[in-house]
Amino acid sequence: MISKTSITRLVAATLISAGILHAEKPASPVIVDDVAVSGSDLIQKKPEPTPAKSAVAEPVKPSLIKLDDTRYQIGEVILNRQNREIRFPAKASMIQGLVEYILVLEKGKVHEALLTTGISPTHLNLAFNLLGYLPSIELFSTIDETGHMSGIYPNVAAAVKMSARIAIEIEWSDHGSTHRVPINTWLQIKGEGKTMAAGPWLYSGSAIAENKFIPEITGDLAAIMVDSRAMINYPGADNQDQIVWYPLESQMPAVGTNLTVIISPFNAAKTIPKP
Repeated sequence: MISKTSITRLVAATLISAGILHAEKPASPVIVDDVAVSGSDLIQKKPEPTPAKSAVAEPVKPSLIKLDDTRYQIGEVILNRQNREIRFPAKASMIQGLVEYILVLEKGKVHEALLTTGISPTHLNLAFNLLGYLPSIELFSTIDETGHMSGIYPNVAAAVKMSARIAIEIEWSDHGSTHRVPINTWLQIKGEGKTMAAGPWLYSGSAIAENKFIPEITGDLAAIMVDSRAMINYPGADNQDQIVWYPLESQMPAVGTNLTVIISPFNAAKTIPKP
């Protein structure tokens, strides 16, 4: 069982790596979803007025803005502490071709991803941490003494596995109507004509290398084929290279359509509607 102290340390480490919290300047704790995080400038109720430009540009430090009693915003990412929902903007990227990622940055592998987004991966990871999601590395083989994958997978606690499992839905408007569907309904195995199973996605967290959050460099946010660099992976049995996934064009809006990605705790009772 993961203690609140461990979660607090995880959140604090993320805040420090994001440049929001400075370890050398402790301040009164802020409670976010029952987790105490130090830093008096972490949450601001209103955006501060834009200061006049100076000769030397100051680095922009992201702030967690309080929108109302339950919702906060960091960059373009909105998090809800009541239902643990995360929302951010994206665009439909492709309706034909081989799909290996469901979500990448606009500077990433757009030719093989369903969606693109311009958000900061660091902000998204911070939202996960603040809402108490725990990353699971269960899909990633350990490395042997020769530097190769051993085929042995880490033993991850059941509580962590449960916390890491998420639902990903897409919301968009079309001619005055609002649509909201699981991302799984947009994917089909080539030649079989059936949608991806109604299973969860996995928050896997990625990592930091040379003081940089890896998805900020690679642009990989959510992968179907297992990718340790991505923040989110697909844990289904059909996530291997020999399985070829394609968009289910009949269920999707046009390329370039503005969308909202919605992430929430996975509920096994939810079912995916048939196309």
